[in-house]
Amino acid sequence: MRPRLVATDLDGTLLDPSGQVSDRTRAALLAVEALGVPVVFVTGRPIRWMDDLWADVGGHGLAVCSNGGIVYDVSSHTVRNALTVPRDTAMSVAATLRKAVPGTFFALEKTGGFAREEGFMGRHREPLGIETGPLESIFDDTVVKLLAIHHEIGPETYWRRAEEMVGTQLEVTWSSSFSLLEMSARGVTKATTLARLCAELGIDQADVVAFGDMPNDVPMLEWAGTSFAMANAHPTLQRVADHVAPGNDVDGVAATLEELFEL
Repeated sequence: MRPRLVATDLDGTLLDPSGQVSDRTRAALLAVEALGVPVVFVTGRPIRWMDDLWADVGGHGLAVCSNGGIVYDVSSHTVRNALTVPRDTAMSVAATLRKAVPGTFFALEKTGGFAREEGFMGRHREPLGIETGPLESIFDDTVVKLLAIHHEIGPETYWRRAEEMVGTQLEVTWSSSFSLLEMSARGVTKATTLARLCAELGIDQADVVAFGDMPNDVPMLEWAGTSFAMANAHPTLQRVADHVAPGNDVDGVAATLEELFEL
């Protein structure tokens, strides 16, 4: 049966290697939307990294950002729902990781922006005026993701150590090529937020097709009725997905949608 909702990750999945939506992919998304099937972007990206992509979300105007921490209403440019990280839990996790993995620094994704410790140096250019200071002073009740970075440990090793130490307190995952951990409130994943959104739309789990490429996509691919790991995906995804789609460098999501919907 034809899917009733398409859920897709962005980087390494829907977007081409330059980080853009190709003409073929854009045409496929519009064609699927024209059939009355919503396409929902389900991404680890924060809202602030989505401005250039909103035009491709489609008529329904909804996206799941920050690994499930935020449901964003594109048409009104407002946060429809935010699942925040408890302060006490975040401080406990930070203390544990600082002690167990010296050299760890933290940053915060909030519903309204980004804040970081002095020692947190990411690999993306930051806008001027970023809030900077000790974790205790920059943390507030709008935090949807606690980020941890390490410049000497490999990403998978760092992730597994953190999962072992603090995985019962927060959801720990990663989606970068370097050692950047992404931690959401316990129970908040791409899958859980997508499930709530589908329930609101009256769409069954079995009628969802999902695409992904990195470990933060695993819960979504395990949850969806039909799942595709990209050919370029992390091996973990290819083990859990129902199918493998062509890589993002050859418009793999578009090619699969064209086949599924006979476009």
